[in-house]
Amino acid sequence: MIELTASDGASFSAYRAEPADTPKGAVVVLQDVFGVTSEIRKVADAFAAKGYVAIAPSLFDRVKPGVDLDHDESGKAEGAAICAQIRKEQAISDIQATVDAVKDAGKVAVVGFCWGGDLAYTAANKVNGIACVIGYDGIETVADYREKRKVPTLLHFCEGDPELPTEAVTQFRAWRPDVSAFTYPQSVQGFGCGERGSNRQDTAAKALERTLFWISQYVEGQQPILLKNAGAYAQAKTEKKKKKKGDDDLGPPMD
Repeated sequence: MIELTASDGASFSAYRAEPADTPKGAVVVLQDVFGVTSEIRKVADAFAAKGYVAIAPSLFDRVKPGVDLDHDESGKAEGAAICAQIRKEQAISDIQATVDAVKDAGKVAVVGFCWGGDLAYTAANKVNGIACVIGYDGIETVADYREKRKVPTLLHFCEGDPELPTEAVTQFRAWRPDVSAFTYPQSVQGFGCGERGSNRQDTAAKALERTLFWISQYVEGQQPILLKNAGAYAQAKTEKKKKKKGDDDLGPPMD
């Protein structure tokens, strides 16, 4: 763990993983309500193994340092209570400091899960120095549809989340055609987390494939194309093959 300082003077820790060779860029991993758990650290390690500097800020440190909660209802409730004590602008300040800490590695992507997914979506328009954003299971994201995205944004949603009806995601897509949003059938919140009973390896693998391709396009590739009245439109293909029946691309048309 390393120590970072936000612009308001608040200090917080972050888990940093280094690639074996010269980095291709950097990935900031934003935690869910359970904290910087072993699962979040594994995600960072996996991005490092792909050639990126990966860093996961402990966004709970302003309230309670070193949070690492069990993936159960008790842990979820405790994490939600901590989230409620953190103002969004404070979290964004910490994310900005984290991006600044790794920008010497190259372009920076932000990937967030659940609570972190919502923060990643907000960071796209509030944090400087981001090349692209990926959000998983961001329940509040669909209500934040008014602003055009300033950087290419990819979102993953499960179809079995009772807190987020698929119809709401469909409506979000209509409001925000500059965002690529996918839903995954027979999956519930946390489908990408190996430490939760909701984990689905097939769905998680498909989402990860799209995430890695998105990052490779915008961290290693060209700058996004800015279209008039559409923000940073999602030009990258998120898969090389045509999509298979059974998962729904709710984003802009793709080849």
